[in-house]
Amino acid sequence: MVTLAIETEGLSKSYGRKQAAASVSFSVASGTVFGLLGPNGAGKSTTVKMLVGLVRPSSGTAKVFGRPPDHAHARRGLGYVPEQFRFPEWMRAHEFLRFHAELAGVSTTDRQPEVTRVLREVGLEHREHDQLRTFSKGMLQRIGIAQAMVGRPQLVVLDEPTSALDPIGRRDVRDLIVRLRSEGVTVLLNSHLLSEVETVCDHVVIMDRGRIVRAGSMADVTRGHLEVEVRCVGLTSQAVRALEARWTVHRRGVEDGSSEPQTLTISVANECEATDIADILVSGGARLLAMVPRRRTLEDVFVESVTTTDGNAIVRERQ
Repeated sequence: MVTLAIETEGLSKSYGRKQAAASVSFSVASGTVFGLLGPNGAGKSTTVKMLVGLVRPSSGTAKVFGRPPDHAHARRGLGYVPEQFRFPEWMRAHEFLRFHAELAGVSTTDRQPEVTRVLREVGLEHREHDQLRTFSKGMLQRIGIAQAMVGRPQLVVLDEPTSALDPIGRRDVRDLIVRLRSEGVTVLLNSHLLSEVETVCDHVVIMDRGRIVRAGSMADVTRGHLEVEVRCVGLTSQAVRALEARWTVHRRGVEDGSSEPQTLTISVANECEATDIADILVSGGARLLAMVPRRRTLEDVFVESVTTTDGNAIVRERQ
């Protein structure tokens, strides 16, 4: 039986007439990395705040380890990095983390080893005795992640954890997330960096205007979005019609029998169909220059799923 770290059912939050989250229902299995996605104003941060007990829902329920988010047992097993954070600048890194270790219930004798451990995890062991006012924004983000890991929580909630980090820092955080999962820790990741989410997440939920518009495992969400890009010369309209009889074909400036290279993008069910495409083209007199299978990315699915701020569907011009 799968143990659930998070369960929500009909979770909603309204501020006057504005509904920030509406009937949000999903579950997160323990030991997985779960991505919460959506454009600005989609309700992600509101949902996260309800899950960590900072905002009381207007209706619906949320459970963390089977208990309400404001229950002491739920909070004891949870680490949280908010999107907007401010730390006491006068404190030194080790003082700040020892304070959080005390809040997390770490015994007095274990606090310094715990501080040393989390500083090493985020690559700040050399700044242990420095005041936080001397830290860059990226370093403050790292120290925020370190405080979320104090006490070895079983659920770590990261709200935009890499927004201030350089590429090396983002890679370090990705590696850390993967390491936490290997240790059985559940990670809830809220991020606008879709390539990052696609790399580390097992499951995703896409929200738009307070509601879930797409959800599932990463494989399920991106499944069925496979294309083959074909470059060839000597393409005839007869060959194009033969392709269109079986597949959806996107054409760019196709001229019958042209000696100039031309490009087709063909939606297929699996990569093996590329062989049939090649047979049709060659038998129709075309010369193949390249065939590149290309699976649609999480970014493609995201753009198809959400709307713009004026309520219109986002339309992205095919390049």
